[in-house]
Amino acid sequence: MSEQGSHPQPRVPGTRHQGTLRGLLIPEWLNNYRPDWFRGDVIAGLTAAAVVIPKALAYATIAGLPVQVGLYTVLVPMVIYTVLGTSRPLSVSTTTTLAILAGSALAQASPSGDPALLLAASATLALMVGAILIMAGVLRLGFVANFISEPVLVGFKAGIGVVIVLDQLPKLLGIHIDKGSFLHNLVAIFQGLGHVSLPTVAVGVCMLAVLVGMKHFTPRLPAPLIAVALGIIAMSLFDLERFGVSAVGVVPIGLPAPVLPIWSLAADLWPSAMGIALMSFTESIAAARAFARNDEPTLQPNRELVATGMANIGGAFLGAMVAGGGTTQTAVNRLAGARSQLAGLITAALALGTCLLLAPFIGMMPNATLAAVVIVYSVGLIEPREFREILSVRKTELVWAIVAMVGVMLLGTLQGIVVAIVVSLLALAYQVSDPPVHILGRKPGTNVFRPQSPTNLNDEHFDGLLLLRPEGRIFFANAERIGMKIRLLIETHEPGVVVLDLRSVFDLEYTALKMLTGAEQRLREKGVSLWLVGMSPSVSAMVIKAPLGRTLGEARIFHNLELAVEHYRLSRL
Repeated sequence: MSEQGSHPQPRVPGTRHQGTLRGLLIPEWLNNYRPDWFRGDVIAGLTAAAVVIPKALAYATIAGLPVQVGLYTVLVPMVIYTVLGTSRPLSVSTTTTLAILAGSALAQASPSGDPALLLAASATLALMVGAILIMAGVLRLGFVANFISEPVLVGFKAGIGVVIVLDQLPKLLGIHIDKGSFLHNLVAIFQGLGHVSLPTVAVGVCMLAVLVGMKHFTPRLPAPLIAVALGIIAMSLFDLERFGVSAVGVVPIGLPAPVLPIWSLAADLWPSAMGIALMSFTESIAAARAFARNDEPTLQPNRELVATGMANIGGAFLGAMVAGGGTTQTAVNRLAGARSQLAGLITAALALGTCLLLAPFIGMMPNATLAAVVIVYSVGLIEPREFREILSVRKTELVWAIVAMVGVMLLGTLQGIVVAIVVSLLALAYQVSDPPVHILGRKPGTNVFRPQSPTNLNDEHFDGLLLLRPEGRIFFANAERIGMKIRLLIETHEPGVVVLDLRSVFDLEYTALKMLTGAEQRLREKGVSLWLVGMSPSVSAMVIKAPLGRTLGEARIFHNLELAVEHYRLSRL
Protein backbone atom coordinates (compact mmCIF):
# COMPACT_ATOMS: atom_id res chain seq x y z
CA MET A 1 0.00 0.00 0.00
CA SER A 2 1.30 3.51 -0.83
CA GLU A 3 2.39 5.90 1.84
CA GLN A 4 -0.59 8.11 1.08
CA GLY A 5 -3.05 5.32 1.50
CA SER A 6 -1.62 3.80 4.68
CA HIS A 7 -1.85 6.88 6.87
CA PRO A 8 -4.69 9.25 7.65
CA GLN A 9 -4.66 12.70 6.17
CA PRO A 10 -3.03 15.24 8.48
CA ARG A 11 -5.21 17.83 10.07
CA VAL A 12 -5.54 20.91 7.87
CA PRO A 13 -4.20 24.13 9.36
CA GLY A 14 -6.68 26.89 9.90
CA THR A 15 -9.26 24.66 11.58
CA ARG A 16 -10.74 25.30 15.00
CA HIS A 17 -7.93 23.24 16.55
CA GLN A 18 -5.28 25.50 15.07
CA GLY A 19 -7.10 28.61 16.20
CA THR A 20 -6.41 27.80 19.86
CA LEU A 21 -3.29 28.78 21.80
CA ARG A 22 -2.29 25.11 21.84
CA GLY A 23 -2.47 25.08 18.05
CA LEU A 24 0.05 27.93 17.92
CA LEU A 25 2.41 26.48 20.54
CA ILE A 26 2.29 22.94 19.14
CA PRO A 27 2.37 23.19 15.32
CA GLU A 28 0.24 20.87 13.20
CA TRP A 29 3.29 19.20 11.65
CA LEU A 30 4.69 18.35 15.09
CA ASN A 31 1.34 16.92 16.21
CA ASN A 32 1.34 14.62 13.17
CA TYR A 33 5.07 13.94 12.94
CA ARG A 34 6.17 10.43 11.92
CA PRO A 35 9.54 8.88 12.82
CA ASP A 36 10.22 7.77 9.25
CA TRP A 37 10.33 11.44 8.18
CA PHE A 38 13.30 12.25 10.47
CA ARG A 39 16.17 11.09 8.24
CA GLY A 40 14.82 12.95 5.20
CA ASP A 41 14.27 16.12 7.21
CA VAL A 42 17.80 16.08 8.62
CA ILE A 43 19.42 15.50 5.22
CA ALA A 44 17.23 18.17 3.61
CA GLY A 45 17.96 20.68 6.37
CA LEU A 46 21.72 20.18 6.07
CA THR A 47 21.63 20.32 2.27
CA ALA A 48 19.45 23.44 2.22
CA ALA A 49 21.77 25.13 4.72
CA ALA A 50 24.71 24.58 2.38
CA VAL A 51 22.82 26.56 -0.27
CA VAL A 52 20.90 29.06 1.84
CA ILE A 53 23.68 30.35 4.11
CA PRO A 54 26.16 31.45 1.39
CA LYS A 55 23.33 32.98 -0.63
CA ALA A 56 21.95 34.82 2.41
CA LEU A 57 25.39 36.31 3.03
CA ALA A 58 25.45 37.53 -0.55
CA TYR A 59 21.90 38.88 -0.38
CA ALA A 60 22.80 40.96 2.67
CA THR A 61 25.47 42.69 0.60
CA ILE A 62 22.91 43.34 -2.16
CA ALA A 63 20.84 45.24 0.41
CA GLY A 64 23.93 47.18 1.50
CA LEU A 65 23.99 45.47 4.91
CA PRO A 66 26.80 43.64 6.75
CA VAL A 67 27.10 39.98 5.76
CA GLN A 68 26.17 38.71 9.25
CA VAL A 69 22.66 40.09 8.66
CA GLY A 70 22.25 37.28 6.12
CA LEU A 71 23.04 34.71 8.84
CA TYR A 72 20.55 36.28 11.23
CA THR A 73 17.90 36.20 8.48
CA VAL A 74 18.40 32.45 8.05
CA LEU A 75 18.28 31.94 11.80
CA VAL A 76 15.37 33.95 13.23
CA PRO A 77 12.62 34.16 10.55
CA MET A 78 13.05 30.50 9.62
CA VAL A 79 12.49 29.36 13.22
CA ILE A 80 9.39 31.53 13.60
CA TYR A 81 7.94 30.32 10.31
CA THR A 82 8.35 26.65 11.23
CA VAL A 83 6.06 27.22 14.21
CA LEU A 84 3.37 29.25 12.46
CA GLY A 85 3.54 28.36 8.74
CA THR A 86 1.41 25.88 6.85
CA SER A 87 3.84 24.84 4.10
CA ARG A 88 6.04 21.92 5.02
CA PRO A 89 8.89 22.41 2.51
CA LEU A 90 8.94 26.24 2.36
CA SER A 91 12.39 27.59 3.27
CA VAL A 92 12.12 31.12 4.66
CA SER A 93 15.05 33.53 4.78
CA THR A 94 15.47 36.14 2.05
CA THR A 95 15.60 36.22 -1.74
CA THR A 96 17.25 38.16 -4.53
CA THR A 97 14.07 40.12 -5.17
CA LEU A 98 13.56 41.07 -1.53
CA ALA A 99 17.23 41.94 -1.09
CA ILE A 100 17.35 44.36 -3.98
CA LEU A 101 14.03 45.92 -2.97
CA ALA A 102 15.36 46.35 0.56
CA GLY A 103 18.62 47.79 -0.77
CA SER A 104 16.71 50.37 -2.80
CA ALA A 105 14.67 51.40 0.25
CA LEU A 106 17.64 51.49 2.64
CA ALA A 107 19.73 53.56 0.24
CA GLN A 108 17.06 56.26 0.42
CA ALA A 109 16.84 56.01 4.21
CA SER A 110 20.63 56.28 4.67
CA PRO A 111 22.29 57.87 1.62
CA SER A 112 25.58 58.12 3.54
CA GLY A 113 25.67 54.34 4.13
CA ASP A 114 26.15 54.70 7.90
CA PRO A 115 26.21 51.06 9.19
CA ALA A 116 24.32 51.76 12.44
CA LEU A 117 21.64 53.73 10.63
CA LEU A 118 21.33 51.04 7.95
CA LEU A 119 20.78 48.34 10.58
CA ALA A 120 18.14 50.43 12.35
CA ALA A 121 16.47 51.27 9.03
CA SER A 122 16.51 47.57 8.10
CA ALA A 123 14.84 46.72 11.43
CA THR A 124 12.22 49.42 10.81
CA LEU A 125 11.56 48.13 7.29
CA ALA A 126 11.27 44.48 8.41
CA LEU A 127 8.95 45.49 11.25
CA MET A 128 6.70 47.44 8.88
CA VAL A 129 6.65 44.62 6.33
CA GLY A 130 5.71 42.17 9.07
CA ALA A 131 2.92 44.42 10.34
CA ILE A 132 1.52 44.87 6.83
CA LEU A 133 1.54 41.11 6.22
CA ILE A 134 -0.19 40.37 9.53
CA MET A 135 -2.82 43.04 8.90
CA ALA A 136 -3.43 41.60 5.43
CA GLY A 137 -3.81 38.13 6.94
CA VAL A 138 -6.28 39.35 9.57
CA LEU A 139 -8.28 41.11 6.84
CA ARG A 140 -8.15 37.90 4.75
CA LEU A 141 -6.42 39.53 1.80
CA GLY A 142 -4.57 36.41 0.71
CA PHE A 143 -6.30 36.57 -2.65
CA VAL A 144 -4.35 39.75 -3.54
CA ALA A 145 -1.39 37.66 -4.70
CA ASN A 146 -3.54 36.51 -7.61
CA PHE A 147 -3.67 40.05 -9.02
CA ILE A 148 -0.19 39.75 -10.49
CA SER A 149 -0.51 37.57 -13.56
CA GLU A 150 2.09 34.92 -14.32
CA PRO A 151 3.43 36.63 -17.49
CA VAL A 152 3.85 39.91 -15.60
CA LEU A 153 5.60 38.08 -12.76
CA VAL A 154 7.92 36.43 -15.31
CA GLY A 155 8.82 39.85 -16.71
CA PHE A 156 9.21 41.39 -13.28
CA LYS A 157 11.61 38.68 -12.12
CA ALA A 158 13.60 38.89 -15.34
CA GLY A 159 14.00 42.63 -14.82
CA ILE A 160 15.10 42.03 -11.24
CA GLY A 161 17.64 39.47 -12.49
CA VAL A 162 19.16 41.94 -14.97
CA VAL A 163 19.33 44.68 -12.30
CA ILE A 164 21.04 42.37 -9.79
CA VAL A 165 23.63 41.14 -12.29
CA LEU A 166 24.48 44.73 -13.20
CA ASP A 167 24.62 45.63 -9.49
CA GLN A 168 27.17 42.85 -8.79
CA LEU A 169 29.42 43.42 -11.81
CA PRO A 170 31.57 46.10 -10.08
CA LYS A 171 32.47 43.62 -7.30
CA LEU A 172 33.33 41.01 -9.91
CA LEU A 173 35.52 43.50 -11.79
CA GLY A 174 37.12 45.04 -8.72
CA ILE A 175 35.95 48.58 -9.50
CA HIS A 176 33.95 51.10 -7.51
CA ILE A 177 31.10 53.15 -8.95
CA ASP A 178 28.64 55.61 -7.48
CA LYS A 179 25.35 53.72 -7.64
CA GLY A 180 22.38 55.29 -9.39
CA SER A 181 19.72 54.32 -11.91
CA PHE A 182 20.06 51.31 -14.18
CA LEU A 183 21.31 53.37 -17.11
CA HIS A 184 23.63 55.37 -14.84
CA ASN A 185 25.18 52.17 -13.46
CA LEU A 186 25.55 50.72 -16.95
CA VAL A 187 27.43 53.81 -18.16
CA ALA A 188 29.53 53.98 -14.97
CA ILE A 189 30.64 50.35 -15.33
CA PHE A 190 31.57 50.93 -18.95
CA GLN A 191 33.59 54.01 -18.00
CA GLY A 192 35.32 52.12 -15.17
CA LEU A 193 36.57 49.27 -17.34
CA GLY A 194 39.97 50.92 -17.54
CA HIS A 195 40.41 50.44 -13.77
CA VAL A 196 39.52 46.74 -13.64
CA SER A 197 41.46 44.62 -11.11
CA LEU A 198 42.67 41.61 -13.07
CA PRO A 199 43.29 39.45 -9.95
CA THR A 200 39.72 40.17 -8.79
CA VAL A 201 38.39 39.27 -12.24
CA ALA A 202 40.41 36.04 -12.14
CA VAL A 203 38.89 35.10 -8.78
CA GLY A 204 35.42 35.96 -10.02
CA VAL A 205 35.78 34.00 -13.25
CA CYS A 206 37.07 30.96 -11.35
CA MET A 207 34.12 31.14 -8.96
CA LEU A 208 31.67 31.48 -11.86
CA ALA A 209 33.26 28.44 -13.54
CA VAL A 210 32.97 26.40 -10.34
CA LEU A 211 29.34 27.39 -9.76
CA VAL A 212 28.18 26.91 -13.35
CA GLY A 213 30.13 23.69 -13.78
CA MET A 214 28.79 22.15 -10.58
CA LYS A 215 25.28 23.31 -11.39
CA HIS A 216 25.40 21.37 -14.66
CA PHE A 217 27.58 18.37 -13.85
CA THR A 218 27.16 17.79 -10.10
CA PRO A 219 23.78 19.36 -9.26
CA ARG A 220 23.42 17.35 -6.05
CA LEU A 221 26.51 18.95 -4.47
CA PRO A 222 26.13 22.28 -2.59
CA ALA A 223 27.85 24.49 -5.17
CA PRO A 224 27.53 27.80 -3.23
CA LEU A 225 29.08 26.28 -0.12
CA ILE A 226 31.96 24.77 -2.09
CA ALA A 227 32.56 28.05 -3.94
CA VAL A 228 32.61 29.96 -0.66
CA ALA A 229 35.04 27.43 0.89
CA LEU A 230 37.34 27.62 -2.15
CA GLY A 231 37.28 31.40 -2.03
CA ILE A 232 38.23 31.47 1.65
CA ILE A 233 41.01 28.89 1.17
CA ALA A 234 42.45 30.78 -1.82
CA MET A 235 42.34 34.06 0.10
CA SER A 236 44.23 32.50 3.00
CA LEU A 237 46.78 30.47 1.05
CA PHE A 238 47.73 33.06 -1.55
CA ASP A 239 47.13 36.22 0.50
CA LEU A 240 45.04 37.63 -2.34
CA GLU A 241 44.51 40.94 -0.58
CA ARG A 242 48.12 41.81 -1.53
CA PHE A 243 46.96 41.78 -5.16
CA GLY A 244 43.97 44.04 -4.57
CA VAL A 245 41.32 41.35 -4.08
CA SER A 246 38.97 42.72 -1.41
CA ALA A 247 37.47 40.51 1.32
CA VAL A 248 34.18 40.68 3.18
CA GLY A 249 35.94 41.91 6.33
CA VAL A 250 35.23 41.37 9.99
CA VAL A 251 32.07 39.36 10.75
CA PRO A 252 31.09 39.56 14.41
CA ILE A 253 31.04 36.22 16.19
CA GLY A 254 28.17 35.37 18.50
CA LEU A 255 24.41 35.74 18.66
CA PRO A 256 22.62 38.68 17.06
CA ALA A 257 22.29 41.75 19.24
CA PRO A 258 18.89 43.41 19.69
CA VAL A 259 18.20 46.17 17.17
CA LEU A 260 15.60 48.88 17.74
CA PRO A 261 13.71 50.49 14.86
CA ILE A 262 13.74 54.22 14.21
CA TRP A 263 10.11 55.27 14.01
CA SER A 264 10.91 58.56 12.27
CA LEU A 265 11.94 56.56 9.19
CA ALA A 266 8.50 54.98 8.82
CA ALA A 267 7.13 57.86 6.73
CA ASP A 268 9.89 57.38 4.15
CA LEU A 269 9.87 53.59 4.19
CA TRP A 270 6.16 52.75 4.03
CA PRO A 271 5.85 52.74 0.19
CA SER A 272 8.78 50.33 -0.01
CA ALA A 273 7.34 48.25 2.84
CA MET A 274 4.07 47.85 0.94
CA GLY A 275 5.85 46.65 -2.19
CA ILE A 276 8.18 44.33 -0.29
CA ALA A 277 5.27 42.84 1.67
CA LEU A 278 3.45 42.07 -1.57
CA MET A 279 6.52 40.46 -3.15
CA SER A 280 7.38 38.54 0.03
CA PHE A 281 3.93 36.98 0.11
CA THR A 282 3.77 36.43 -3.66
CA GLU A 283 7.13 34.66 -3.77
CA SER A 284 6.40 32.67 -0.62
CA ILE A 285 3.00 31.39 -1.73
CA ALA A 286 4.30 30.64 -5.25
CA ALA A 287 7.19 28.56 -3.87
CA ALA A 288 4.94 26.82 -1.34
CA ARG A 289 2.37 25.90 -4.01
CA ALA A 290 5.03 24.74 -6.47
CA PHE A 291 6.49 22.16 -4.06
CA ALA A 292 3.39 21.05 -2.13
CA ARG A 293 2.47 17.37 -2.15
CA ASN A 294 -1.00 15.97 -2.55
CA ASP A 295 -0.84 14.19 0.80
CA GLU A 296 -0.03 17.38 2.72
CA PRO A 297 -2.40 19.90 4.29
CA THR A 298 -3.84 22.50 1.96
CA LEU A 299 -2.01 25.81 2.04
CA GLN A 300 -3.84 28.56 3.90
CA PRO A 301 -2.91 31.89 2.22
CA ASN A 302 -4.16 34.07 5.06
CA ARG A 303 -2.34 31.96 7.63
CA GLU A 304 0.78 32.26 5.46
CA LEU A 305 0.47 36.04 5.58
CA VAL A 306 0.41 35.97 9.38
CA ALA A 307 3.29 33.48 9.62
CA THR A 308 5.52 35.42 7.24
CA GLY A 309 4.58 38.65 8.99
CA MET A 310 5.55 37.26 12.41
CA ALA A 311 8.82 35.95 10.93
CA ASN A 312 9.64 39.47 9.75
CA ILE A 313 8.71 41.11 13.05
CA GLY A 314 10.72 38.61 15.08
CA GLY A 315 13.71 39.01 12.80
CA ALA A 316 13.47 42.82 12.87
CA PHE A 317 14.43 43.02 16.56
CA LEU A 318 17.31 40.53 16.15
CA GLY A 319 19.20 42.02 13.26
CA ALA A 320 17.53 40.19 10.34
CA MET A 321 16.51 41.83 7.06
CA VAL A 322 13.14 41.43 5.33
CA ALA A 323 12.30 37.77 4.82
CA GLY A 324 10.18 35.49 2.70
CA GLY A 325 10.13 32.07 1.11
CA GLY A 326 12.62 31.43 -1.69
CA THR A 327 11.92 29.23 -4.70
CA THR A 328 15.47 27.90 -5.15
CA GLN A 329 16.06 27.04 -1.51
CA THR A 330 12.58 25.53 -1.20
CA ALA A 331 13.29 23.38 -4.26
CA VAL A 332 16.57 22.19 -2.71
CA ASN A 333 14.81 21.50 0.59
CA ARG A 334 12.05 19.44 -1.02
CA LEU A 335 14.25 17.56 -3.48
CA ALA A 336 16.66 16.65 -0.69
CA GLY A 337 13.84 14.87 1.13
CA ALA A 338 12.10 17.40 3.42
CA ARG A 339 8.82 16.06 4.80
CA SER A 340 8.10 18.66 7.50
CA GLN A 341 9.17 22.01 8.92
CA LEU A 342 11.82 20.19 10.98
CA ALA A 343 14.09 20.56 7.95
CA GLY A 344 13.84 24.34 8.38
CA LEU A 345 14.84 24.04 12.02
CA ILE A 346 17.91 22.02 11.00
CA THR A 347 18.87 24.76 8.52
CA ALA A 348 18.44 27.39 11.23
CA ALA A 349 20.61 25.33 13.61
CA LEU A 350 23.40 25.32 11.02
CA ALA A 351 23.10 29.10 10.74
CA LEU A 352 23.40 29.33 14.53
CA GLY A 353 26.54 27.20 14.42
CA THR A 354 27.97 29.49 11.76
CA CYS A 355 27.26 32.54 13.95
CA LEU A 356 29.05 30.97 16.92
CA LEU A 357 31.97 29.19 15.25
CA LEU A 358 32.52 30.04 11.60
CA ALA A 359 32.08 33.83 11.50
CA PRO A 360 35.84 34.61 11.35
CA PHE A 361 36.22 32.42 8.27
CA ILE A 362 33.31 34.18 6.55
CA GLY A 363 35.19 37.46 6.95
CA MET A 364 38.03 36.09 4.82
CA MET A 365 35.76 35.43 1.84
CA PRO A 366 36.52 37.48 -1.33
CA ASN A 367 33.76 39.89 -2.37
CA ALA A 368 34.15 38.51 -5.88
CA THR A 369 33.05 35.10 -4.58
CA LEU A 370 29.87 36.53 -3.12
CA ALA A 371 29.25 38.45 -6.35
CA ALA A 372 29.69 35.25 -8.37
CA VAL A 373 27.18 33.38 -6.16
CA VAL A 374 24.63 36.19 -6.56
CA ILE A 375 25.10 36.46 -10.31
CA VAL A 376 24.79 32.73 -11.00
CA TYR A 377 21.59 32.42 -9.02
CA SER A 378 20.15 35.75 -10.18
CA VAL A 379 20.58 34.78 -13.83
CA GLY A 380 18.12 31.99 -13.05
CA LEU A 381 15.44 34.67 -12.70
CA ILE A 382 15.79 35.40 -16.42
CA GLU A 383 13.95 32.59 -18.21
CA PRO A 384 13.91 33.00 -22.01
CA ARG A 385 12.01 29.71 -22.23
CA GLU A 386 9.13 31.20 -20.24
CA PHE A 387 9.00 34.20 -22.58
CA ARG A 388 8.85 31.80 -25.56
CA GLU A 389 6.05 29.84 -23.91
CA ILE A 390 4.10 33.04 -23.29
CA LEU A 391 4.60 34.05 -26.93
CA SER A 392 3.36 30.67 -28.12
CA VAL A 393 0.11 31.17 -26.21
CA ARG A 394 -0.65 34.86 -26.74
CA LYS A 395 1.42 37.76 -28.08
CA THR A 396 -0.42 40.26 -25.91
CA GLU A 397 0.73 38.46 -22.75
CA LEU A 398 4.33 38.73 -23.97
CA VAL A 399 3.91 42.50 -24.23
CA TRP A 400 2.79 42.62 -20.58
CA ALA A 401 5.86 40.60 -19.55
CA ILE A 402 8.25 42.85 -21.48
CA VAL A 403 6.64 46.02 -20.10
CA ALA A 404 7.05 44.70 -16.54
CA MET A 405 10.70 43.78 -17.18
CA VAL A 406 11.58 47.15 -18.74
CA GLY A 407 9.66 48.94 -15.97
CA VAL A 408 11.85 47.32 -13.32
CA MET A 409 15.05 48.08 -15.22
CA LEU A 410 14.36 51.70 -16.11
CA LEU A 411 12.09 52.92 -13.30
CA GLY A 412 13.51 50.98 -10.35
CA THR A 413 12.43 47.93 -8.41
CA LEU A 414 9.77 49.52 -6.22
CA GLN A 415 8.28 51.39 -9.16
CA GLY A 416 8.58 48.14 -11.08
CA ILE A 417 6.18 46.50 -8.63
CA VAL A 418 3.67 49.25 -9.29
CA VAL A 419 4.18 48.81 -13.02
CA ALA A 420 3.69 45.04 -12.65
CA ILE A 421 0.42 45.47 -10.75
CA VAL A 422 -0.89 48.14 -13.12
CA VAL A 423 0.05 46.05 -16.15
CA SER A 424 -1.68 43.01 -14.63
CA LEU A 425 -4.85 45.00 -13.98
CA LEU A 426 -4.73 46.51 -17.48
CA ALA A 427 -4.29 43.01 -18.92
CA LEU A 428 -7.29 41.84 -16.92
CA ALA A 429 -9.34 44.85 -18.00
CA TYR A 430 -8.38 44.26 -21.62
CA GLN A 431 -9.37 40.62 -21.50
CA VAL A 432 -12.75 41.18 -19.85
CA SER A 433 -13.57 44.21 -22.02
CA ASP A 434 -13.21 42.32 -25.29
CA PRO A 435 -14.65 38.81 -24.90
CA PRO A 436 -15.13 36.71 -28.04
CA VAL A 437 -18.44 36.13 -29.81
CA HIS A 438 -18.36 32.86 -31.76
CA ILE A 439 -20.45 31.80 -34.76
CA LEU A 440 -21.56 28.21 -34.13
CA GLY A 441 -22.03 25.31 -36.48
CA ARG A 442 -23.20 21.75 -35.90
CA LYS A 443 -20.70 18.92 -36.32
CA PRO A 444 -22.04 16.63 -39.08
CA GLY A 445 -24.00 13.64 -37.80
CA THR A 446 -24.01 14.84 -34.16
CA ASN A 447 -25.77 17.27 -31.86
CA VAL A 448 -22.46 18.99 -31.02
CA PHE A 449 -22.37 22.72 -31.71
CA ARG A 450 -18.92 24.33 -31.85
CA PRO A 451 -17.29 27.63 -32.87
CA GLN A 452 -16.61 28.17 -36.53
CA SER A 453 -12.94 27.67 -37.48
CA PRO A 454 -10.80 26.71 -40.52
CA THR A 455 -10.73 23.12 -39.25
CA ASN A 456 -14.54 22.94 -39.05
CA LEU A 457 -15.44 24.04 -42.59
CA ASN A 458 -17.84 21.12 -43.09
CA ASP A 459 -19.95 21.95 -40.03
CA GLU A 460 -23.66 22.35 -40.69
CA HIS A 461 -25.22 25.83 -40.84
CA PHE A 462 -28.89 26.72 -41.39
CA ASP A 463 -30.31 29.20 -43.87
CA GLY A 464 -31.75 32.24 -42.14
CA LEU A 465 -30.49 31.09 -38.71
CA LEU A 466 -27.42 32.63 -37.02
CA LEU A 467 -26.10 30.87 -33.91
CA LEU A 468 -23.88 33.06 -31.72
CA ARG A 469 -22.09 32.27 -28.47
CA PRO A 470 -20.58 35.10 -26.36
CA GLU A 471 -18.22 34.05 -23.57
CA GLY A 472 -17.57 35.25 -20.04
CA ARG A 473 -19.28 37.79 -17.87
CA ILE A 474 -21.27 40.44 -19.75
CA PHE A 475 -21.34 43.73 -17.83
CA PHE A 476 -21.05 47.50 -18.25
CA ALA A 477 -17.38 47.39 -19.33
CA ASN A 478 -17.91 45.06 -22.28
CA ALA A 479 -21.65 45.17 -23.10
CA GLU A 480 -21.24 47.80 -25.82
CA ARG A 481 -18.31 45.94 -27.36
CA ILE A 482 -20.22 42.64 -27.45
CA GLY A 483 -23.27 44.42 -28.86
CA MET A 484 -21.16 45.90 -31.67
CA LYS A 485 -19.71 42.47 -32.55
CA ILE A 486 -23.18 40.93 -32.66
CA ARG A 487 -24.51 43.78 -34.85
CA LEU A 488 -21.66 43.35 -37.34
CA LEU A 489 -22.26 39.60 -37.57
CA ILE A 490 -25.99 40.14 -38.10
CA GLU A 491 -25.36 42.74 -40.83
CA THR A 492 -22.93 40.35 -42.55
CA HIS A 493 -25.17 37.24 -42.48
CA GLU A 494 -28.65 38.89 -42.66
CA PRO A 495 -30.49 36.11 -40.75
CA GLY A 496 -34.20 35.90 -39.97
CA VAL A 497 -33.50 34.44 -36.51
CA VAL A 498 -30.57 35.16 -34.21
CA VAL A 499 -29.93 32.62 -31.44
CA LEU A 500 -27.72 33.70 -28.53
CA ASP A 501 -26.26 30.69 -26.76
CA LEU A 502 -25.58 31.99 -23.22
CA ARG A 503 -24.31 28.81 -21.62
CA SER A 504 -20.78 30.32 -21.45
CA VAL A 505 -22.12 33.49 -19.81
CA PHE A 506 -22.05 33.08 -16.02
CA ASP A 507 -23.30 36.59 -15.20
CA LEU A 508 -25.44 39.16 -16.96
CA GLU A 509 -25.23 42.63 -15.40
CA TYR A 510 -28.03 45.23 -15.62
CA THR A 511 -26.27 47.31 -18.30
CA ALA A 512 -25.84 44.19 -20.42
CA LEU A 513 -29.48 43.27 -19.95
CA LYS A 514 -30.53 46.71 -21.19
CA MET A 515 -28.24 46.27 -24.19
CA LEU A 516 -29.96 42.97 -25.03
CA THR A 517 -33.40 44.53 -24.56
CA GLY A 518 -32.54 47.37 -26.97
CA ALA A 519 -31.00 44.93 -29.46
CA GLU A 520 -34.13 42.75 -29.42
CA GLN A 521 -36.33 45.77 -30.13
CA ARG A 522 -34.17 46.96 -33.04
CA LEU A 523 -34.02 43.46 -34.52
CA ARG A 524 -37.78 43.07 -34.20
CA GLU A 525 -38.31 46.35 -36.08
CA LYS A 526 -36.16 44.92 -38.90
CA GLY A 527 -38.10 41.65 -38.95
CA VAL A 528 -35.39 39.64 -37.18
CA SER A 529 -36.30 37.44 -34.19
CA LEU A 530 -33.98 37.06 -31.18
CA TRP A 531 -33.93 33.78 -29.23
CA LEU A 532 -32.03 32.97 -26.04
CA VAL A 533 -30.61 29.53 -25.27
CA GLY A 534 -28.80 27.75 -22.43
CA MET A 535 -29.10 30.34 -19.68
CA SER A 536 -27.75 29.49 -16.23
CA PRO A 537 -30.29 29.67 -13.36
CA SER A 538 -29.03 33.09 -12.22
CA VAL A 539 -29.03 34.58 -15.72
CA SER A 540 -32.42 33.04 -16.46
CA ALA A 541 -33.90 34.50 -13.29
CA MET A 542 -32.69 37.98 -14.22
CA VAL A 543 -33.99 37.78 -17.79
CA ILE A 544 -37.40 36.44 -16.79
CA LYS A 545 -37.91 39.24 -14.25
CA ALA A 546 -36.96 41.91 -16.78
CA PRO A 547 -39.10 43.29 -19.65
CA LEU A 548 -36.95 41.26 -22.06
CA GLY A 549 -38.25 38.04 -20.55
CA ARG A 550 -41.85 39.12 -20.97
CA THR A 551 -41.17 40.16 -24.58
CA LEU A 552 -39.54 36.87 -25.50
CA GLY A 553 -41.92 34.65 -23.59
CA GLU A 554 -41.49 30.90 -23.43
CA ALA A 555 -41.62 30.63 -27.21
CA ARG A 556 -38.22 32.22 -27.72
CA ILE A 557 -36.30 30.82 -24.74
CA PHE A 558 -34.81 27.32 -25.08
CA HIS A 559 -32.94 24.93 -22.84
CA ASN A 560 -30.30 24.01 -25.43
CA LEU A 561 -29.29 24.63 -29.03
CA GLU A 562 -30.63 21.33 -30.30
CA LEU A 563 -34.17 22.26 -29.22
CA ALA A 564 -33.84 25.73 -30.72
CA VAL A 565 -32.61 24.41 -34.09
CA GLU A 566 -35.34 21.76 -34.18
CA HIS A 567 -37.99 24.41 -33.42
CA TYR A 568 -36.58 26.60 -36.21
CA ARG A 569 -36.62 23.76 -38.75
CA LEU A 570 -40.20 22.82 -37.88
CA SER A 571 -41.30 26.45 -38.19
CA ARG A 572 -39.92 26.52 -41.72
CA LEU A 573 -41.98 23.56 -42.89
